[in-house]
Amino acid sequence: MSLPLSKIRASLEDGLLSFPITDLNKEGNFNPDSYATRLDWFVTHNVSSVFVAGGTGEFFSLSESEYSKIVAVTAETVQEKIPMISSIGRSIPDAIAYAKIAEKAGMNALLLMPPYLTECPEDGTYEYAKTIMNNTSLPVIYYNRANGVLSSKYIQKLADNCNNFIALKDGTGNIQELNDTIKSVGDRLSYIGGVPTAEIIAEAYLSIGVNTYSSAVFNFVPDLANLFYKSLRAGNKEIVARIIKEFFVPFVRLRSKKNGYAVSLIKAGATIIGRTAGDVRAPLTMPTAEEVAILEQLIQRSESLLG
Repeated sequence: MSLPLSKIRASLEDGLLSFPITDLNKEGNFNPDSYATRLDWFVTHNVSSVFVAGGTGEFFSLSESEYSKIVAVTAETVQEKIPMISSIGRSIPDAIAYAKIAEKAGMNALLLMPPYLTECPEDGTYEYAKTIMNNTSLPVIYYNRANGVLSSKYIQKLADNCNNFIALKDGTGNIQELNDTIKSVGDRLSYIGGVPTAEIIAEAYLSIGVNTYSSAVFNFVPDLANLFYKSLRAGNKEIVARIIKEFFVPFVRLRSKKNGYAVSLIKAGATIIGRTAGDVRAPLTMPTAEEVAILEQLIQRSESLLG
């Protein structure tokens, strides 16, 4: 890591974040060339940090070899123009191994995903996170989501015992608990919104001091994503309300039709705008032709919203 920690944290506290989808070819294999092109495109569209091999990037479906290639392509392409952050997770040995791969490749920080599959007691989840954080020198963002949710008490405990724990990404949407954490732990950590289609509750996030969130739709409507974020931060309630009503509400309704569409629709959207990254891998499925047609109409609507 050559970027100063202050720059990494600043990028997490002010600016739009996004997670590129992972490019797969027709055979379903990782496509490094089109992925590099996608990263270049991301960097030129004003993201403050790039999170690779994330949930939107199908981290859960990638092999260790593919992960190694993804972080290598990222380092070579982005070259620290903005902070480069990659996911780790699964078992403790897997997470430590992935952290070493990321560090060797030149990633600036890590996003720690929830444990795999099993239901987890909170004290065990804390030990899982602490053990992984204590086995890497890179700064770590903890993704508070699914079976890996930690309460304010345990987030404080993790912050007290892991100096490289720098940020909390909220995937719960539980504003009461998140506000408890923010008010209790304070600026020891940075805070990021991370529910699927985070724009839908971005106003609530902002009201308790969460200035940034990760935007999945940035993958196919980056100008709209940026307009929404800038309008939100500027307090332009009229533009924010219009974009939510005319784009994000119908998008979330479409996303809710099937599990996994938070990723599948993003890949479909990328194909619609001519930046295909192939299809998702099973167990996810691609949307139907009818659903793709609805998404195409939403993308067309986004163009009028930009006006």
